[in-house]
Amino acid sequence: MIKATQPLTAAPISGPLRDTRALSAALVAHFAEHVARCGTLPGDALRGEVTAVTRTCLELAAGVLEGRDVSAKIERLQRAGADWAREGIPIGTIHRAVHDGFALGFDLIVDATGPEDYARLAVTARRLFEVLTIVDSAFAVAYVREHRAVVAEHHTAVHTVASALLAGHPTSTMARAGGLEIDESYYVLALSIPPHPGEKDPRVDGEVVARRKLRRVQSELARRCAGHALSLLGADGGTVLLPATKLTDTDLDDLVDGLSTAAQVLVTATVIHAETQRIPDAAEQAHELLDMVHRLECAPGLHRFDDLAMEYQLTRPGPAREYLGTLLDPLDAHPELLETLRRHIGNDLSRRHTARLLGVHTNTIDNRLKRIGQLTGFDPAQPSGLWYLRSALVARSYRKSDRVRIGRPETIVATSLAK
Repeated sequence: MIKATQPLTAAPISGPLRDTRALSAALVAHFAEHVARCGTLPGDALRGEVTAVTRTCLELAAGVLEGRDVSAKIERLQRAGADWAREGIPIGTIHRAVHDGFALGFDLIVDATGPEDYARLAVTARRLFEVLTIVDSAFAVAYVREHRAVVAEHHTAVHTVASALLAGHPTSTMARAGGLEIDESYYVLALSIPPHPGEKDPRVDGEVVARRKLRRVQSELARRCAGHALSLLGADGGTVLLPATKLTDTDLDDLVDGLSTAAQVLVTATVIHAETQRIPDAAEQAHELLDMVHRLECAPGLHRFDDLAMEYQLTRPGPAREYLGTLLDPLDAHPELLETLRRHIGNDLSRRHTARLLGVHTNTIDNRLKRIGQLTGFDPAQPSGLWYLRSALVARSYRKSDRVRIGRPETIVATSLAK
């Protein structure tokens, strides 16, 4: 039960606020004329809900001034606040109306007092500040709760629709229920988000750091895509579906760069454009491509299928992959040569960059490349030799045990459907 603190010196003045019917009508007329958005509300809303809530505010003010229990009044305001939040009435409009109403109400009290009522007026003013805090807080709490509920509902709808699209299930009914639109085609992104340095810091909670990183990524995704992105993401990455009518292919590089900035780590992504009915296959292909990008130790950023089509084809099982995978076996006894070759190719054949990364002189890189040619029979200084060596690196990476792909669609869908 909430009651106002009893006055210590003088009784507050509440008489001018007791005619709640007439006063609420006058205040609503003021709101309609002077408070933004109030004048555009339907007449039945002004005469009904707005007038009723205004009367409740007046009753609450009189109750606090007179020391009565106002708990039921606060609950009534919170219910109204939740309704208005769902109807899209801005919280700023509500606060402006509340403050105008209190200013007008206090003017009525001041007009009804004389010099001999100074002590009572001072107590009344202090009490009205209490009332204003109670009313502002009631509406703010209601708006925050409703906003969280709406966000949770939208998140659930996005999660459900994204899972259905990735699984190849019909989505029209659930999309309409969640207020979502299904596009004719999508950019299917497979994302890999490395650990933030704080996740490995023993002085802090790594799980909290990871969750904060994920929230930043999700917020950036929502901001850049205006809420149109459908995503299934964890702290280490996942899958994002971007409607092709809302973004262009050239927007994707900036998007991935923005996600890296938000995550505070360098994000790696691959993308496949596909018609909606092909999303399951496209997602599988995007994650296979992402797996390949990691195996080849490519630089972070966005990688398109067109740029890696040859490498992707070399990863397909068969005798050609098995043969190519054996070409670098002579380097097994020379790990520094294998690492030099991998770095050299990964750095677009920049000897200087490779030397700097390995901490050696460029002459050392030249000597190692010559030695690689002697051991394998393929000269990295010749286009044909370099082609075979690059292909061998790709094939060799698939002779190792398969790594678990980040956010692979079938795992995410199975998990989400089980919830």
